[in-house]
Amino acid sequence: MLEDGGYYCVDNLPATLLLEVAQFLGEAGHERVALSVDARSAALASLPGHLDTLKSRGVDCRVLFLEATSAVLLRRFSETRRRHPLAGAGLTLTEAIESERALLAGVSGMGHRIDTSQLQPKALRNWVKDQLGLGGGALAITFESFAFKDGIPLDADWVVDARMLPNPHYVAELKELTGRDAPVVAFLDAQDIVQRFLGDLRGFLARWLPEVARDNRSSLTLAVGCTGGRHRSVYLAERLAQAFRGEWRVLVRHRGLANQDAGGTSA
Repeated sequence: MLEDGGYYCVDNLPATLLLEVAQFLGEAGHERVALSVDARSAALASLPGHLDTLKSRGVDCRVLFLEATSAVLLRRFSETRRRHPLAGAGLTLTEAIESERALLAGVSGMGHRIDTSQLQPKALRNWVKDQLGLGGGALAITFESFAFKDGIPLDADWVVDARMLPNPHYVAELKELTGRDAPVVAFLDAQDIVQRFLGDLRGFLARWLPEVARDNRSSLTLAVGCTGGRHRSVYLAERLAQAFRGEWRVLVRHRGLANQDAGGTSA
């Protein structure tokens, strides 16, 4: 989920390498970095001091501490049949869990604690999103225009049919233009049925995109189709992208125009 949210993630980092890795990734241009440290980490006791050092350097450090009851951990390890990282040297699973608690006691109170005992993975992801202020911003939306005569795009999640709208193809001076050209845009802007249809689409997306994002989707493709994929669908894809670009990560693709230019814009 953090990777989908734009974080560069490093798993099971030894605490002794925290400062070096943070500096290296910062110099490499990574503004969002997520590092996981668990009870296997070398020199775990040094973690609080290293975090204080990063904060003194002006780095915005946030600590999330995940925990669960011993009964839940016993059940989880039993169900997954995975070996506890600290099991061995004659330790039972129960003893390994208690040893882990002892090792983490010095860091458990450093940040925001989340008890995952009764949480489903989906709920946990949403809690972490809320804590880090990711919200729905992690969702990338692609508005894609296409021609029904060429088939529906395989990557489409939602498909919109715009073939009932007035067609600029039948206006002589507009026929050779596209939905990105000013005369075509002006023509469709002036059509009441087009504006009502566009308004309904905007309302639908404004209502349901936040729910899609909260379902932990990282991307969604809305494909808008018309007969030739050059006028109405292109216009609608561009207008929708313009409406939602300020709130979401938006991409625009025009399949019907891909052979004549770069195939659309992105942002």
